[in-house]
Amino acid sequence: MNNSSCKKPAMACPSTYKTFSLALQALVVLEKQSGKCSSGDIAAHLHTDATLLRRILKALAHEQIIEAREGRDGGYRLRKSADSISLADVYSALQIHTTIADSMLDAARENCVGGQMKNAFSDILDEIEESTLQVLKSYTIANIVEKIM
Repeated sequence: MNNSSCKKPAMACPSTYKTFSLALQALVVLEKQSGKCSSGDIAAHLHTDATLLRRILKALAHEQIIEAREGRDGGYRLRKSADSISLADVYSALQIHTTIADSMLDAARENCVGGQMKNAFSDILDEIEESTLQVLKSYTIANIVEKIM
């Protein structure tokens, strides 16, 4: 996992599979537009809330996946080529695993069984995370663009 994934963005977006999907879709839109695109334009393309999308884009910019420029001529664009942005980069930037792990571990109460469950969950979650990252590392934004064209 990328070391920068341990850093929390200044204003974190909700880390869910929905935000992961929206992030991937936004990156595909940016790749297909081949230039700067406003959050409003991307949101219109995706038929989603612009505020949520801006939070997602902020997290991606924080992790250097996209470039964000403010102002009248501002907008977003990919910071590097689509074939060098893995789905694992996006997943890690949004800290999806952390949210799932925290939820599962918080649900295990501080009692005899809860402590044992936390240990069991922790081992399972580590294995899930490693497997997930291995799969996501094998795909890029360019792969998604190719599949939809």
